[in-house]
Amino acid sequence: MANAFQLRRPARRLTTGWSAGTARASGPGSQTPAAALDLAAPPGYGPDMTKLSRQEYEAELYRLQSELVTLQRWVQATGARVVVIFEGRDAAGKGGTIKRITEYLSPRVVRIAALPAPTGRERGQWYFQRYVAHLPSAGEVVLFDRSWYNRAGVEKVMGFCTDEEHARFLHQAPGFEQMLIEDGILLRKYWFSVSDKVQLKRFRSRLDDPLRQWKLSPMDLESIRRWEDYSRAKDEMFAHTDTADSPWFVVESDSKKAARLNMIHHLLASIPYSDVPHPPVELPSRPVRTGTYRRPPREQFTTVPDHAARVAGG
Repeated sequence: MANAFQLRRPARRLTTGWSAGTARASGPGSQTPAAALDLAAPPGYGPDMTKLSRQEYEAELYRLQSELVTLQRWVQATGARVVVIFEGRDAAGKGGTIKRITEYLSPRVVRIAALPAPTGRERGQWYFQRYVAHLPSAGEVVLFDRSWYNRAGVEKVMGFCTDEEHARFLHQAPGFEQMLIEDGILLRKYWFSVSDKVQLKRFRSRLDDPLRQWKLSPMDLESIRRWEDYSRAKDEMFAHTDTADSPWFVVESDSKKAARLNMIHHLLASIPYSDVPHPPVELPSRPVRTGTYRRPPREQFTTVPDHAARVAGG
């Protein structure tokens, strides 16, 4: 049966990315970037990180995280809606970058959407439907740790969707994203690119690490054997969904630290946020003690054992 969708390759965008301060946006729904502060990357942002010491990395990460707090205040104040998509191969560094982004942010404003495999009911829905439920409301940021692009990657490679479903996705995805953008959502799509050698090294490091073994699944092991299949699927995905209005931005991630700095820096530089004055907070004076309150005896409460004292005592 022939596919119902004749896929056309969209016109390739001419720019390689955004830089801070290139333009001013007219409102929170604009895709045009303009960073509020100078976010020029310092020397040492290269993939090998040979020029950036640990102290420099931590200092720059803290600077960018401080800017993320400023971005969060702007999102709340303006009612902006932001969607950030994290895609890439297993062990490419997506989760670690998300962790650094959210470290100092409020989960009530910035939340992570990491959807499990679809249920039977969800498989009977329009493919994008279960993702729509996780889109942000006014004043929210949603970080998709993998997204609707599962259909273009793992589902295509592992045979979890039919050829027609895959073709339909590639046909519909640009239009779906265009609707989000036209409705005022700021959409950013990042592909974390890791080499086969580095990916295998990271997989091996998880084998004997009890804290990270859970990250290594049978699907990860199968992805090693199907490296070229994933590469072809990624190339086809880019050909149809890397559009002028909704471009993909590639994050070289053989160095996790470089990837984190580069991705966060680019995200900040691409959003037209500005500093929202934070009213000073003054702690109130304690009320005058009346002498009429008596705290109940501690023995009336169930207190957790003092494990810390046992550790300190050897």
